[in-house]
Amino acid sequence: MKRKVLQYDAVFEKDPDGGYSVWIPDLPGCASQGDSLEKAIANIKESAELYLEDADNDKLNEGTLHKDRFIVPVQVTA
Repeated sequence: MKRKVLQYDAVFEKDPDGGYSVWIPDLPGCASQGDSLEKAIANIKESAELYLEDADNDKLNEGTLHKDRFIVPVQVTA
């Protein structure tokens, strides 16, 4: 069976108690976590594969890749 290789942006957030939470915005509800960054990456890949398992392969598209997007913390006085 021929399979597509797709690419998605994954958002990682460090948890205060350790580890990372991670989600893929283009796959609503596709989220995971891991005790280390490496484990979180492996877990989100597995979650995305399971998420896409039931999808119609002919309609699968890559996510909206944001190669120029980055996050910078900004302090604001309110």
